Amino acid sequence: MRLDPSDIRELNLLKYYRLIRKWACKTYGLKDADLELLVYLDCKSRFTRNEFIEGAYTYSWDKNRWERLRKDGWIDVWRNRNRTTIKYSIYKTSFKCSQLISRIYRIMLAQEDLPTSERSVFYNNKSYTDKVYNKAIDDMKKDKDR
Repeated sequence: MRLDPSDIRELNLLKYYRLIRKWACKTYGLKDADLELLVYLDCKSRFTRNEFIEGAYTYSWDKNRWERLRKDGWIDVWRNRNRTTIKYSIYKTSFKCSQLISRIYRIMLAQEDLPTSERSVFYNNKSYTDKVYNKAIDDMKKDKDR
């Protein structure tokens, strides 16, 4: 079954995308480009370092992105190279990354709400921008057409 643009519009899938993306980035310590690149790589399932570089062309230049995402546990090695028969390593997004992306999808589909508890890093800050985002979260929760 193929989706039409009108189907996606009726789902209101992208209505709160920016708010959800900002929540995910602040809560998990990611940059916007990192999160979007991880979504792209998660869709690929398995990838090489060169495919990562090709996927990163459309995002802002960050020389340390690969090592930072690997060190922080967002990308795992699926198969190591052995220098004789396997010429390069193959990677995949980690379980932690897959869980985050699944949670983003659930929030976008209104199966889950953004957390507003006292433990939430995103919801409990006191700057002006944070207060604006808190109001947007409250409005999102009240939205019946979500």
